[in-house]
Amino acid sequence: MAFESLTERLSGVFKKLRGKGKLGEADIKAAMREVRMALLEADVNYKVAKDFCNQVSQRAMGQEVMESLTPAQQVVKIVNEELTRLMGGEEPQQLHIKNKGQTVLMMCGLQGNGKTTHAAKLGKYYKKLGRRPMLVACDIYRPAAIDQLRIVGEQAGVPVFEMGTEKPELIAQKAMAYARDHGNDIVILDTAGRLQIDDALMDELVRIKQAVQVDDTLLVVDAMAGQEAVNVAQTFSDKIGIDGVILTKTDGDTRGGAALSVLAVTGKPIYFQGIGEKLDDLEPFYPARMAGRILGMGDVLSLIEKAQAAQDDKEAEETARRMMANKFDMNDMLAQFQQIKKMGGASALLSMLPGGAKIDADQLDEKALPHIEAIIYSMTPEERAKPSIINPKRKRRIAAGSGRTVEEVNKLLRQYEMMQKMMKQAKRNPKGFMRRMGNIPGLRGMR
Repeated sequence: MAFESLTERLSGVFKKLRGKGKLGEADIKAAMREVRMALLEADVNYKVAKDFCNQVSQRAMGQEVMESLTPAQQVVKIVNEELTRLMGGEEPQQLHIKNKGQTVLMMCGLQGNGKTTHAAKLGKYYKKLGRRPMLVACDIYRPAAIDQLRIVGEQAGVPVFEMGTEKPELIAQKAMAYARDHGNDIVILDTAGRLQIDDALMDELVRIKQAVQVDDTLLVVDAMAGQEAVNVAQTFSDKIGIDGVILTKTDGDTRGGAALSVLAVTGKPIYFQGIGEKLDDLEPFYPARMAGRILGMGDVLSLIEKAQAAQDDKEAEETARRMMANKFDMNDMLAQFQQIKKMGGASALLSMLPGGAKIDADQLDEKALPHIEAIIYSMTPEERAKPSIINPKRKRRIAAGSGRTVEEVNKLLRQYEMMQKMMKQAKRNPKGFMRRMGNIPGLRGMR
């Protein structure tokens, strides 16, 4: 996940501060030197890192911290507030979506940063909110760009307007007329990119903006590009004028410096972040939530939202009822694993839990989930409903049918039995059940 190394470094700094109890000026200066180095290693802009540490130092050396009973916690609180401010404040920035008429969003950026995919993601995002978006193919140069937009548009359930290799500004004008006639209220222009910034690219984007009234110009940048992403954002902002940024690949193993630098350097906010390859993997950028993740405090609100989006209320009620009636079977167990997959997998959930960054996601062995599904699907309906009837002969058949080993089948059955025991414990003693939640064995070894 983004910021993983930064989170680890900052946790080390704060651990040292907590070990000192009362803090002096020298302690805070030493801590801020380490914080500055951690930020620079995360590819944060030098001036941004320097100004951030100066601001934290000034506040940390105030009476509120020095005379506090928990000075280290006060420093963490200040760092959290300053990180949130640096990335844009408590609440996410909103695009200027009109209630009447057409809203025009123009996507721009370099090649390979995900403009076309994120145009479709944006279309799907607003379609879910009850709007009628339309994608427009203004990239007439890249081979198969129009075909790609057509494919992702179809997957997102969003119509695509295209006119082949006509001039992009003419395509944009015709698209506006089409949108008015067909009731599409959000028009998303997918423009051409280049491997590097050049005058021809900028001139074309300027001509499109002269041809149609663009409400928001969104620059799509790759979080893994680090400081280079910020430099690209600055150039686009100077040349054509951007209104904000969509940060892609924030789920990757990235240092995350772009997220911390882009607003301070360009003055433009991050509106959305791409958190995966699927068309649903787009979410508003919440500075406060991201600051919490960076400091290892988790992001419980995002976790709850993911759970609500993934969970069917009736299904959840039925599963809970069956658990409390001690009727939990292999079908229920399969449903629980599938919920984890819907919510982005175990590693994605860990990043949102307080302290989750300290847990090695590899211990959860997410590769085991498809294997578990294969084993359960290889059982007969009777075996899924009543796993106690699975004898050695049945185990061999299940293993052969799933392409796994008998040992893996046995391991899954042991996990099922432990979960059953915990359901019984929950009925008799809810508090004891919560204490034993940490005793479920991991999925390691089921490769």
